[in-house]
Amino acid sequence: MEKRQLTPIDRLLASANNALRTVAAPAGRSARTSPAQHIEDADLSDAQKRHAAGLMRVNHAGEVAAQALYQGHAAVARDKDIEEQMQHAADEEFDHLAWCEERISELGEDVSKLSPVWYAGAFAIGAASGILGDKWSLGFIAETERQVCEHLDSHLEGLPPEDAKSRAIVEQMRDEELEHGQNAIEAGAAELPQPVKRLMQMTAKVMTKTAYWV
Repeated sequence: MEKRQLTPIDRLLASANNALRTVAAPAGRSARTSPAQHIEDADLSDAQKRHAAGLMRVNHAGEVAAQALYQGHAAVARDKDIEEQMQHAADEEFDHLAWCEERISELGEDVSKLSPVWYAGAFAIGAASGILGDKWSLGFIAETERQVCEHLDSHLEGLPPEDAKSRAIVEQMRDEELEHGQNAIEAGAAELPQPVKRLMQMTAKVMTKTAYWV
């Protein structure tokens, strides 16, 4: 059966549905089992729980932004194969979102109250970069995923050594983000100018420092 082509209205409605599903916690059941599901929770101190929850809240905020980024890119993608690649990545990112949300709840904390802000900003950036063409859209994704992997590596160093549940989630997220970035490069991503990369880093710092607490 021939796959139905989405109209601009279809895409708008799909984007609106994704936005609501992403920012209205709880996000819902993930398509895949959490890598932490069968790991016994450690006896963490209150301070360790707060710190782990803060880091996982940052990761959750990053996944909110990732959902919006991929949806924004997909909404304006010219190549259907690239659109499907981005949608597949967004589906995996939604699993990350749900896993982080579940872990934050287990640690006795809530997700960032600024999730709608992270989503709106990332969607606008994704759509704006996508309008310039697929190679720039892919370049933006490749650089974003590279920076995300650096953040996740730092979180693996910062998480309490005993917190195996959070570590299992972050490790799988890191591996899949690396794959998403590599897929973007192989699909023809353009190398972003250094000023753009630095601006992305500064924006990420604002989000991570804020989401840790709020």
